[in-house]
Amino acid sequence: MGIIVQKYGGSSVATPEKIRRVAERVVNTYKSGNKVVVVVSAMGKTTDTLIDLAKQLHNFPPTREMDLLLSTGEIVSVALLCIAIENLGCEAEGLPGFLAGIRTDSSHTKARICTIDARRILEELKNGKIVVVAGFQGISPEENITTLGRGGSDLTAIAIAGAVKAEKCEIYTDVPGVFTADPNIVPEARIIPIISYREMLEMASAGAKVMQSRAVEFAQKYHIPFVVKSTFADNGGTMVTEVNFKEGAIVSSVTLDEKQSKITFFHVPDRPGVAARIFGALGKENINVDIIVQNVSLQGYTDLSFTVNSAELDKAFKIAKETGNELNCKEVASDSDIAKITVIGLGMMNHPGVAARMFKALADAGINIEMISTSEIKISCIIKKQDGQKALKAVHKEFIE
Repeated sequence: MGIIVQKYGGSSVATPEKIRRVAERVVNTYKSGNKVVVVVSAMGKTTDTLIDLAKQLHNFPPTREMDLLLSTGEIVSVALLCIAIENLGCEAEGLPGFLAGIRTDSSHTKARICTIDARRILEELKNGKIVVVAGFQGISPEENITTLGRGGSDLTAIAIAGAVKAEKCEIYTDVPGVFTADPNIVPEARIIPIISYREMLEMASAGAKVMQSRAVEFAQKYHIPFVVKSTFADNGGTMVTEVNFKEGAIVSSVTLDEKQSKITFFHVPDRPGVAARIFGALGKENINVDIIVQNVSLQGYTDLSFTVNSAELDKAFKIAKETGNELNCKEVASDSDIAKITVIGLGMMNHPGVAARMFKALADAGINIEMISTSEIKISCIIKKQDGQKALKAVHKEFIE
């Protein structure tokens, strides 16, 4: 019997009725002759609700206590799914992250998995039980509960699949696979049957909500193929695996990220070490920076802009203001009225002119570009948030329709 790891997101376990349907799918997989490990997220919008509660008490809640608080959402899902499975006549064993052997570093709210001791999971499987693990969490060397960042249940599932040498890893969500664009905005978007780790990683980093980028990175590093499919359908899905080269499509997908914010240092000294000071201070606080643009130096001064996830803007801007004062820069400003549009595809490496086509599509739609970032398989542009959906439709039409 092979081991199958299944992950169910918050929308898949949002209500008791949905939990029953998940339990039925899990039990059917088990009765088909498989050993099953299930990873679950918190129900529906539970995590957002818990964050809101904490922020009613503290503008910047202590991260250790936030991890303790947020970890409870997944544990509720574990207990309820185990109850539903037991009601269908199968034995289930529910495990919080630390009992599942997930050891992390000490970076609260965005911890990284260091090791997984899968002995408890394997023992319960050997005893004929369905194992249900709380996603998104682990335990630090100091024996504190940690969480793995938003979407961390994806990472839990991929990591466990690697640790138990699973035959298959299935990521269940409320969409039937990975699309060429967000189908809620672009109705003509199509499901991508197979996609490379590299493309999927760029999509996740560029704002596609299907998978956590760190989970894809982990899968690529340890060669763990996985499929993304709908909880509510039996067919379809997107296989994410190693694809070295693809003939045909130049661009495989277009993504829109409306949760981006920009911070700009105006009139900052243009000398060695200044950029290191700015980004070192942000890195020390575990804040990820995305696109960086520095203007041409004028009379020994320059302007420097970069983007961060909007969820980290308050913290990043506070650090930026402090650093700006230390550097005697003229002003530090923030802008949340932006979005990021990105085209992604392995085919771009062998087709010149992709950037020109993208810029022309945006220009024809009357959309101005504020910042640009490129790699060999992606091009990202920062635009005004109000133009985001129009840009997504225009660029998708240019490359994929």
